[in-house]
Amino acid sequence: MGFLTRTKETAPCTVTISHRFEELSAHVKFTNGAVVNPGDSVLVHGAEIMAPYGELVEEDRTATITRASWVEAQWTRWTGDFEFMELCEFSFSEEVLS
Repeated sequence: MGFLTRTKETAPCTVTISHRFEELSAHVKFTNGAVVNPGDSVLVHGAEIMAPYGELVEEDRTATITRASWVEAQWTRWTGDFEFMELCEFSFSEEVLS
């Protein structure tokens, strides 16, 4: 990984889309063991996948992983903690506000 250089790699992956009552989700699993690190971005190639209600759809695809430069990765690690803390500032309760 270069100090300011981004690199790209192609990886096979399985995309799983769930559109069921108990779960609404989309997941990408790299079948070659590739790992996405802080600051990296992933582009899955191919047409949009639509799962009808009540179904789970899996498709094999190819993805391009753009690796963050060293500077971007460090920045993401450092600022990610602050962004996480923003999420922690919210709470949910059953109390009705007047």
